[in-house]
Amino acid sequence: MLKYAAIIAAKDLRLVLARGTGLIQALLLGLLLIFVFSLSQQVGEVMAPQAAASIFWLASAFCQVLIFNTLFSIEEQNGARFGLLLSPMPVQSVWLGKALAGLILLLCAQLVFVPATIVFLGQSVSAHWATGLAVLLLTDIGVVMLGSLLGALSQGQAARESLLSIILFPLLIPVLLAGIRIGAAAFSGDIPEGASNWLGLAAAFDALFGATGLLLFGFVYSGEE
Repeated sequence: MLKYAAIIAAKDLRLVLARGTGLIQALLLGLLLIFVFSLSQQVGEVMAPQAAASIFWLASAFCQVLIFNTLFSIEEQNGARFGLLLSPMPVQSVWLGKALAGLILLLCAQLVFVPATIVFLGQSVSAHWATGLAVLLLTDIGVVMLGSLLGALSQGQAARESLLSIILFPLLIPVLLAGIRIGAAAFSGDIPEGASNWLGLAAAFDALFGATGLLLFGFVYSGEE
């Protein structure tokens, strides 16, 4: 399954990066959100680290919606979804491959969002940057596993594309809260109380939707329009 997932991820990355439109739109939307929130500050005012982390994750969440709409529209536009379903590989390889491609694209976007957050929101990198990086990866894994599952649900009809954002954001709240609470330490230098509990929540979220994706993706992806 991992071999097929890597093949699908490589194929999707080549197509998305060759076209460029999906990733560029996601980057521009995230940067626009960060810039607009920066305008709420007075001249010389420094935004609180937790507020800056919240804006960073908000930009990442909206970016992720566009990324998975792009990834799943590839097969819809070319009528190739049923070809994947008829192939001898496990259908879960599609879920895992899309999640892996989404993770790489999201990390690429966040490489731009982090310096934008520092510059526009007046933040600085603290000595706990490694902790912030670890929780970023842990949060991103949960985000892309859920996004890959719901991305399949949102495809097939134009009217259903809004389902991804409508259903996704409420489900992401627990893992985003963990990312915000601990991720703020990368800017403030202070590890919040109960940090281990937030890390446990993020890990449990990843495990829950990892198992859910393996069990349900086949039913979601093979559903008829």
